[in-house]
Amino acid sequence: MRFQSYWHDTARAFADAAQGPVEGHYEVAVIGAGFTGLAAARQLAKAGVKVVVLEAERVGWGASGRNGGHLNNGLAHSFLSAKSALGAERAIALYRAFDESIDTIEAIIAEEGIDCNFRRAGKLKLASKPQHFDAIVRNFEAVHREVDPETALLSADDLKSEVGSPFHGAMLSKKSAMMHMGRYVAGLAAAAVRHGAVIFEKAAVTGHRQGNGRHSLETGQGTVTADHVLVATGAYTPSLFGYFRRRIVSVGSFLLATRPLNDAEIAATMPGNRTCVTSLNIGNYFRLSPDNRLIFGGRARFSATSDQRSDAKSGDILRAGLAEIFPQLAGVEIDYCWGGLVDMTKDRYPRAGYVDGVWYAMGYSGHGAQLSTHLGMIIADAIMGKADRNPVKGLEWPAIPGHFGKPWFLPVVGLYYKTLDRFM
Repeated sequence: MRFQSYWHDTARAFADAAQGPVEGHYEVAVIGAGFTGLAAARQLAKAGVKVVVLEAERVGWGASGRNGGHLNNGLAHSFLSAKSALGAERAIALYRAFDESIDTIEAIIAEEGIDCNFRRAGKLKLASKPQHFDAIVRNFEAVHREVDPETALLSADDLKSEVGSPFHGAMLSKKSAMMHMGRYVAGLAAAAVRHGAVIFEKAAVTGHRQGNGRHSLETGQGTVTADHVLVATGAYTPSLFGYFRRRIVSVGSFLLATRPLNDAEIAATMPGNRTCVTSLNIGNYFRLSPDNRLIFGGRARFSATSDQRSDAKSGDILRAGLAEIFPQLAGVEIDYCWGGLVDMTKDRYPRAGYVDGVWYAMGYSGHGAQLSTHLGMIIADAIMGKADRNPVKGLEWPAIPGHFGKPWFLPVVGLYYKTLDRFM
């Protein structure tokens, strides 16, 4: 078993990073070479803007290369709760932004010729308990009527041809997709460079000063200056950007990938070949990989770290969860175990805009694989003075009381959600 992201290990690494030193003046400096930063850099470079991307590790090293491989439309919340919290107009706009995000990714893949196994698979939101299906029905009725007619309600009997595990029904979101995340992020980076962007790897930003309308960004390889800065670092935001650290909670999310399954095993577990998410607060998400592995993930442990020791502990929990949902795969060989950090906001809505002299897009709360490309491009357009299409513009974002970067409260939060899942 490898303690490495399946997406990293099965994709050709990005090979067009600039060689140091890190120096020069740019119109825009982007911090972070994940989906958000790379999509913004590509958009800016296509318009002739001189743009540099500064990445602390390697292209796609963070959440963009450590997720479950889902491109699910719809919101992290129920549509009904989003309407209650945000108002109908913003809830609808944000829902449609997720739809547009998948369209955007599909268009980029076609335009840039990125081979990343993109497929409109559809997503199943699976009811883990009978009462959860009642809530799914209510949400489906509102979604189908008001914002997304490309949805369907499936009964427990309908699911027998979709998932080889007993659930109590599901909502099918037909626009949802899947792709190979490692191949996409490397292809997106290569496209940004082809259009003129400069990408530096192993160039963690360790200092930031601004004055006289100009920013100075220090790295271990040198210093660049820029007219504008976009912070696109999510859960991996450095401590020098304290505004975001007080508003983002970094939470570990962990995954397993089995050995490739044979045809009989696929027919017994995932005959529908869709992306799947269970309805528990501490639930699971799963799909088949392009080479027919079951990729199975979940929060597993409420931890703010992801390293081999933490990933191994979480992997044991996930292995037990996999066997509970798919007993026919109990004991199946696990080839990959990995984890990463998710940039959660208190209300689990993303944030993007301009504050303290810098642009930003983050807080995807576990739903960033689809929205990040689109939102990165939207912020790039805003930097260039184009029409502002930001679906979360002006959304209040107060600091989390008592939080200054290290989420000491995660075990308490985890216990709370475990209790909810037990009794509700």
